[in-house]
Amino acid sequence: MSQSIAPGRPTLDEARATLRARFGFPDFRPGQERAVSSVLAGRDTLVVLPTGGGKSLCYQVPSLLLPGLTVVVSPLISLMKDQVDALVARGIPATFVNSTLTKGEVAERMARVSRGEIKLLYVAPERFDLGTAAERLRGVGVSLLAVDEAHCISEWGHDFRPSYLRVAQVREKLGWPPAVALTATATPHVRQDIARQLRLENAETIITGFDRTNLRYHVVPTRSDAEKDQALIDILEKHEGMAIVYAATRRNVEKVTATLERAGITAAAYHAGLDDAHRHDVQEAFMKESVRAIVATNAFGMGIDKPNVRVVIHHAMPGTIEAYYQEAGRAGRDGRMSDVYLLHAFPDRFTHEFFIKGAYPERALVEKIYAKALAMADNTGAVRLEPAEIAGALPGKVSDREVESALRLLIKAGAIRSEPESGGGVFVRLLATPARIKRELSAEPAKLGLLRALWRAAGDALNDGAAVDLDAIPGLGGAVGAMPILDALEQTQFLEWHRLGGGDRIANRKRPLSAYPLDWAALDRRRKGELAKLEAVQQYAYATGCRRGFVLRYFGDPAAGKDCGGCDNCLGTHDRAARTATPAKTLKPGEKKRERIRAGVAAKSEAADLLTSPADAQLLERLRALRSGIAREDKVPAYVVFADRTLMEMAVRRPKSPYALGEIKGVGPMKIEKYGERFLEVLRSADETEAA
Repeated sequence: MSQSIAPGRPTLDEARATLRARFGFPDFRPGQERAVSSVLAGRDTLVVLPTGGGKSLCYQVPSLLLPGLTVVVSPLISLMKDQVDALVARGIPATFVNSTLTKGEVAERMARVSRGEIKLLYVAPERFDLGTAAERLRGVGVSLLAVDEAHCISEWGHDFRPSYLRVAQVREKLGWPPAVALTATATPHVRQDIARQLRLENAETIITGFDRTNLRYHVVPTRSDAEKDQALIDILEKHEGMAIVYAATRRNVEKVTATLERAGITAAAYHAGLDDAHRHDVQEAFMKESVRAIVATNAFGMGIDKPNVRVVIHHAMPGTIEAYYQEAGRAGRDGRMSDVYLLHAFPDRFTHEFFIKGAYPERALVEKIYAKALAMADNTGAVRLEPAEIAGALPGKVSDREVESALRLLIKAGAIRSEPESGGGVFVRLLATPARIKRELSAEPAKLGLLRALWRAAGDALNDGAAVDLDAIPGLGGAVGAMPILDALEQTQFLEWHRLGGGDRIANRKRPLSAYPLDWAALDRRRKGELAKLEAVQQYAYATGCRRGFVLRYFGDPAAGKDCGGCDNCLGTHDRAARTATPAKTLKPGEKKRERIRAGVAAKSEAADLLTSPADAQLLERLRALRSGIAREDKVPAYVVFADRTLMEMAVRRPKSPYALGEIKGVGPMKIEKYGERFLEVLRSADETEAA
């Protein structure tokens, strides 16, 4: 399939000269030389280099030596622009085409490509879904197809993009040019999937060690956001230099930024909710070091070449080891020692579980949502699909996100159709009796004439509702003339009507869901795969052995060892107990006794104030009974399971999820794992009993 190796291809010496002249580097890094040599020889190539390893040079340098155009498929608009700006600044003819451009701008850039003025064209995979872009590029002559962030093509990759699955088809339309796939984070399984999906032929696979020996890995156990904030401030006060702080959501980015500013640490927020100009200003401030820390969602850092970041801190646990490794790898790109921290709280996983289960709903839920849509549809199949309304109508706790995902699956499978409004087709149901029509409309010939025309077209079916084509009924002036009259009749409740062909519609009310091409096994695999990745991050956080070795084993790197001397476990600096936001005061022996007495009195008083109803007191007794049973099973004192004060707070606050349970004082991650579900069963059943 790939082009054969032609004589007179560029040499590695020419590539080194180009590297020095255009990019200012004296020589290639480990892995780059093999990759460039393979690409120049016309071989399909799979490149796995660590973050900061210089993946982009593996196709940028060859592009300047190969005769035609290099097409770069890239997933992020911001990454495209940053790389193109850097190339243009070096005098390299490059451009990008994506959804931020007007049609005129796209046409102008494609004209430059057609004239042979461009050597590197960056595009999003979705660009090839429209028109004849691939065929036009084939006419120009494509010497190389580069697929950046290639893990996106694998359903086992940490950032799977369905649009990437079409890249192999694009390659075929381009005339099967040699391809180079590049990623920083690919397990052996993902590497195999990349080669299969892109149809790489006898690919040269270049994998340099995942080990970044200049990075020290730390995990800080925490119980709450307040403890995370204090730990974050402590770390930044302890370490000098530039820092990146990753937070899970836009809201948390803003909150953490404000926390750092109050602590006297200059910081700026970066997330997708900011406009382009603001994001550019924040990025510039960070690059020029007018702020010390940038607080960002995971969108920040892709393609950003800031070599002297000394600290990367994750305020919340990422959903995969791949994402963690990639983001942590933005520290110490200059080779100097740097530190990466994960501020870990057990409930962090629940947010990820919520999104995973929402993205990949279970079959039983999809079937319930389809049944609900059927029940809501009229006899033409038209249905108004409001996720919040459907979620509220289903038994149990179903999120809007789960409903949205299920509806997308149903639309993709063809069970539900989304159609634009068009033509004169309408659905009309007559409400008024003949006597009322005769009595009230005898003096309004336009309305009466329309009703008679509808009756001639549909007959008795009009009483239950019928579909008619207004443009096909003579004498009405078509849909344009009839619709205002229909509106007037509906306002006075003579009939109800709506246009056909618009909105959502059940494709076939009599066809069972099992007849549609829904791949339940694939959906189940994706859900389980994402949950397994999440579990791996949790295992990393609780690991008692070498963290560096854990990461390297995950990626199948043979360099994994048992003692790196560069993580908190190997250094003996890891504190296995969760932090407290404020250090305890050191007391003398006599003060300790008085403090214990005061604390006991205060706790009893506070506990007495907590119980506000007989129902709370009854629930507390059930919780105490459960605690006693567990204590007997484990052969430990009851207070080791949970303190009285903790049980009282449970009885009043009645948490329904592990995350909510974790918010109660005295409930830590280990206790949630060990006892959480048994106590939650009692708490949930209490509300059900009272409601009955």
